[in-house]
Amino acid sequence: MFRIETGVDREFGKLLRSRLRDANTAASPVLRALRGTPGERELPLQLWALDERDELAGGLVGHTWATWLHVTYLWVDGPHRGTGLGSHLLSRAEQLAHAERDCRHSRLETWDFQAPEFYKKRGYEVVCEIPDYPPGVTEYTLTKRLG
Repeated sequence: MFRIETGVDREFGKLLRSRLRDANTAASPVLRALRGTPGERELPLQLWALDERDELAGGLVGHTWATWLHVTYLWVDGPHRGTGLGSHLLSRAEQLAHAERDCRHSRLETWDFQAPEFYKKRGYEVVCEIPDYPPGVTEYTLTKRLG
Protein backbone atom coordinates (compact mmCIF):
# COMPACT_ATOMS: atom_id res chain seq x y z
CA MET A 1 0.00 0.00 0.00
CA PHE A 2 1.36 3.43 -0.95
CA ARG A 3 0.25 6.97 -0.26
CA ILE A 4 0.60 9.08 -3.43
CA GLU A 5 1.18 12.80 -2.90
CA THR A 6 1.41 15.69 -5.33
CA GLY A 7 3.31 18.91 -5.01
CA VAL A 8 6.82 20.24 -5.38
CA ASP A 9 9.26 18.85 -2.81
CA ARG A 10 12.86 19.91 -3.41
CA GLU A 11 14.34 17.34 -1.04
CA PHE A 12 12.43 14.44 -2.62
CA GLY A 13 13.40 15.82 -6.03
CA LYS A 14 17.11 15.81 -5.12
CA LEU A 15 16.81 12.34 -3.60
CA LEU A 16 15.03 10.98 -6.67
CA ARG A 17 17.66 12.45 -8.99
CA SER A 18 20.46 11.01 -6.89
CA ARG A 19 18.90 7.54 -6.78
CA LEU A 20 18.18 7.57 -10.52
CA ARG A 21 21.77 8.64 -11.21
CA ASP A 22 23.07 5.80 -9.04
CA ALA A 23 20.79 3.26 -10.76
CA ASN A 24 21.81 4.51 -14.21
CA THR A 25 25.49 4.39 -13.31
CA ALA A 26 25.13 0.84 -12.03
CA ALA A 27 23.35 -0.24 -15.23
CA SER A 28 25.61 1.50 -17.77
CA PRO A 29 29.32 0.83 -18.24
CA VAL A 30 29.55 4.11 -20.18
CA LEU A 31 28.13 6.14 -17.29
CA ARG A 32 30.33 4.21 -14.81
CA ALA A 33 33.40 5.13 -16.86
CA LEU A 34 32.38 8.82 -16.70
CA ARG A 35 32.31 8.83 -12.88
CA GLY A 36 35.12 10.94 -11.48
CA THR A 37 36.14 12.40 -14.85
CA PRO A 38 35.74 16.01 -16.03
CA GLY A 39 33.16 14.79 -18.56
CA GLU A 40 30.86 13.74 -15.73
CA ARG A 41 30.10 17.33 -14.78
CA GLU A 42 27.50 19.38 -16.60
CA LEU A 43 29.14 22.76 -17.27
CA PRO A 44 27.22 25.85 -18.36
CA LEU A 45 28.14 27.48 -21.66
CA GLN A 46 26.67 30.92 -22.31
CA LEU A 47 27.43 33.62 -24.86
CA TRP A 48 25.94 37.12 -24.98
CA ALA A 49 25.88 39.63 -27.85
CA LEU A 50 25.52 43.22 -26.70
CA ASP A 51 24.77 46.11 -29.04
CA GLU A 52 26.40 49.55 -29.01
CA ARG A 53 24.16 50.57 -26.05
CA ASP A 54 25.15 47.40 -24.13
CA GLU A 55 21.65 45.99 -24.58
CA LEU A 56 21.12 42.31 -25.27
CA ALA A 57 21.02 41.70 -29.03
CA GLY A 58 21.23 37.91 -28.79
CA GLY A 59 22.56 35.03 -26.83
CA LEU A 60 23.07 31.33 -26.47
CA VAL A 61 22.49 29.30 -23.30
CA GLY A 62 23.55 25.70 -23.07
CA HIS A 63 25.81 23.27 -21.29
CA THR A 64 28.38 20.61 -22.02
CA TRP A 65 28.31 17.07 -20.67
CA ALA A 66 29.94 13.80 -21.67
CA THR A 67 31.55 15.19 -24.87
CA TRP A 68 28.26 16.80 -25.97
CA LEU A 69 27.22 20.44 -26.29
CA HIS A 70 23.51 20.88 -25.59
CA VAL A 71 22.16 24.19 -26.91
CA THR A 72 19.14 25.02 -24.74
CA TYR A 73 18.36 28.50 -26.09
CA LEU A 74 19.58 30.54 -29.04
CA TRP A 75 17.88 33.88 -29.56
CA VAL A 76 18.51 36.99 -31.66
CA ASP A 77 16.51 40.20 -31.26
CA GLY A 78 14.36 41.13 -34.25
CA PRO A 79 16.42 44.06 -35.58
CA HIS A 80 19.54 41.89 -35.64
CA ARG A 81 18.06 38.83 -37.38
CA GLY A 82 19.54 38.15 -40.78
CA THR A 83 22.86 39.76 -39.87
CA GLY A 84 24.68 36.49 -39.16
CA LEU A 85 24.61 37.00 -35.40
CA GLY A 86 22.80 33.72 -34.72
CA SER A 87 25.25 31.81 -36.90
CA HIS A 88 28.15 33.49 -35.14
CA LEU A 89 26.84 32.65 -31.66
CA LEU A 90 26.20 29.02 -32.61
CA SER A 91 29.57 28.64 -34.32
CA ARG A 92 31.41 30.21 -31.37
CA ALA A 93 29.65 27.90 -28.89
CA GLU A 94 30.55 24.88 -31.02
CA GLN A 95 34.18 26.02 -31.24
CA LEU A 96 34.46 26.57 -27.48
CA ALA A 97 32.80 23.24 -26.69
CA HIS A 98 35.07 21.38 -29.09
CA ALA A 99 38.39 23.11 -28.37
CA GLU A 100 38.08 23.74 -24.63
CA ARG A 101 35.81 20.92 -23.48
CA ASP A 102 36.58 18.15 -25.97
CA CYS A 103 32.97 17.95 -27.16
CA ARG A 104 32.47 15.85 -30.27
CA HIS A 105 28.76 16.43 -30.84
CA SER A 106 26.09 19.06 -30.40
CA ARG A 107 22.35 18.68 -29.87
CA LEU A 108 19.35 20.98 -29.62
CA GLU A 109 15.59 21.10 -29.86
CA THR A 110 13.53 23.50 -31.95
CA TRP A 111 9.91 23.87 -33.04
CA ASP A 112 8.72 23.90 -36.66
CA PHE A 113 7.98 27.65 -36.54
CA GLN A 114 11.35 28.49 -35.05
CA ALA A 115 14.53 27.48 -36.83
CA PRO A 116 14.87 23.89 -38.09
CA GLU A 117 16.08 25.11 -41.50
CA PHE A 118 18.56 27.50 -39.88
CA TYR A 119 20.16 24.58 -38.04
CA LYS A 120 20.09 22.24 -41.04
CA LYS A 121 22.02 24.85 -43.06
CA ARG A 122 24.67 24.75 -40.33
CA GLY A 123 25.17 21.00 -40.53
CA TYR A 124 22.59 19.74 -38.06
CA GLU A 125 20.50 16.67 -38.87
CA VAL A 126 17.03 15.86 -37.58
CA VAL A 127 17.17 12.73 -35.40
CA CYS A 128 13.75 13.00 -33.78
CA GLU A 129 10.44 14.53 -34.74
CA ILE A 130 7.58 14.83 -32.25
CA PRO A 131 4.35 15.93 -33.93
CA ASP A 132 1.70 17.81 -31.99
CA TYR A 133 4.07 18.83 -29.16
CA PRO A 134 2.56 21.18 -28.14
CA PRO A 135 -0.72 20.64 -30.02
CA GLY A 136 -0.43 21.98 -33.56
CA VAL A 137 3.38 22.23 -33.42
CA THR A 138 6.16 19.78 -34.29
CA GLU A 139 9.27 19.63 -32.15
CA TYR A 140 12.58 18.52 -33.68
CA THR A 141 15.74 17.25 -32.05
CA LEU A 142 18.83 17.87 -34.17
CA THR A 143 22.44 16.78 -33.77
CA LYS A 144 25.76 17.66 -35.36
CA ARG A 145 29.23 16.14 -35.24
CA LEU A 146 31.78 18.76 -34.14
CA GLY A 147 35.33 19.11 -35.41
